[in-house]
Amino acid sequence: MFQVRIHGRGGQGVVTGAEMLSVAAFLGGRHAQAFPSFGSERTGAPVVAFCRMDDREIRLREPIMEPDALIIQDPTLLHQVDVFSGLKKDGYILINTTRSFAELGLGDFIRDFRPDHLLTVGATELAMKHVGRPVPNVPLLGAFAALGGMVTLEAVRAAVAQKFKGSVAQGNIAAADEAYEIVMEQERKVQALHA
Repeated sequence: MFQVRIHGRGGQGVVTGAEMLSVAAFLGGRHAQAFPSFGSERTGAPVVAFCRMDDREIRLREPIMEPDALIIQDPTLLHQVDVFSGLKKDGYILINTTRSFAELGLGDFIRDFRPDHLLTVGATELAMKHVGRPVPNVPLLGAFAALGGMVTLEAVRAAVAQKFKGSVAQGNIAAADEAYEIVMEQERKVQALHA
């Protein structure tokens, strides 16, 4: 089972992102579930959502305490909430920012992580460019498709097309595509560096 925890703030599409990730996993032939963890939070308050994917039926229903991957939609949460709680050392970290892990003050923390499992992408900027709203969830899903290989870009596109219609769907798909390409380019650079 592969478990993803998504951290963000109310209004950033955290819950919708988890739902679309589960749909993308399902469209890829896996069993999947997504659910949020929040009470009466309002716009701007910290929100957490979860997504599980497996080749077998998923019976668990509790929150994900030991994620295989983290998607952090708002980097201001890094030093306010323990977003890294329970993350496995071979886990994936995807953060919505154009800054590096070192610039975020995480250099020491990530030292034991695999470099190819760590990624930053300016998803908010991509959302503004393609959708006109600062909602980073879909670009992060495109980046996640490239990062982990747990879902395909085609499945992310299909999940977006199920959730949104018209120009909103087209803009989100374009944002996911661009985020995917950014990650693939970064991976090519890392591979060339280690070759």
